[in-house]
Amino acid sequence: MKNEDSSVRFLYSTAVGRTLLKTVMGLHMDRVMVRFLCSPSSRAIIAPYAKKNSIPLTKEDLRSFRSYREFFLRRIRRDIDMDPSHLISPCDGWLSVYDIEREGSFSIKGSVYTVDDLTGDPLLAERYRSGTALVFRLCASDYHHYCYIDDCIQGENHFIPGVLHSVQPIACETYPVFVLNRRNWCLMETDNFGPVVQTEIGALVVGGITNLNENARVYRGQDKGHFELAGSTIVLLFEKGRITLRDSIISELKGSEEVRVLQGMWIGSKAAND
Repeated sequence: MKNEDSSVRFLYSTAVGRTLLKTVMGLHMDRVMVRFLCSPSSRAIIAPYAKKNSIPLTKEDLRSFRSYREFFLRRIRRDIDMDPSHLISPCDGWLSVYDIEREGSFSIKGSVYTVDDLTGDPLLAERYRSGTALVFRLCASDYHHYCYIDDCIQGENHFIPGVLHSVQPIACETYPVFVLNRRNWCLMETDNFGPVVQTEIGALVVGGITNLNENARVYRGQDKGHFELAGSTIVLLFEKGRITLRDSIISELKGSEEVRVLQGMWIGSKAAND
């Protein structure tokens, strides 16, 4: 599986690893890890981390970061497709696509989810029956800022506390990660794709989620927020008949469970009959 870490496979596919994972979560080691990654001492791990994940950095870049956190939140320029009829990716990552069944459920890696599970709002489940779920899995090497997919009115941010499992495929095969993990969701009344639910999901041990706006008019390509310190996932929910995926995306997905995308990239379009 693409970009799957051997250490994560050990934690989720072996008895020893699962015991270690349970211990780490039970002792709240995330707090210790976060303090370290925000400290000047963490600068020492930037260069090996960047090398392992093929992240290009100059010597000047390395000198400019005062902590791993500052490196992780670095800004990267991304080209944004501004055609209003085009659906764009909100982030860098690996895209997978799932049909939402008539009863409001969809299956990811053997775990069955419902819109109610994801958001905790049973009323939303009715709106997204027979719709589409787009799942964007961000890896360590990805840009961890995410943008708005369209001009829209963003509603309230709903934060749901939870644990912080990995979002890599082996973890999703072991646990229903997307309803166990810490997450934030909001409803966006978009100009071109109808009401869209966006959920940001934190990842293994240190996944922080920061959103910048609430109950506001916002615009395509504008920075919506960022993840802190680890790989994460974004889930977009669309009502039935609102979008069609690009032929190139559909073709790639026929031969693979995921397709590589970048923030601002054209991945679909407004449905012709919408």
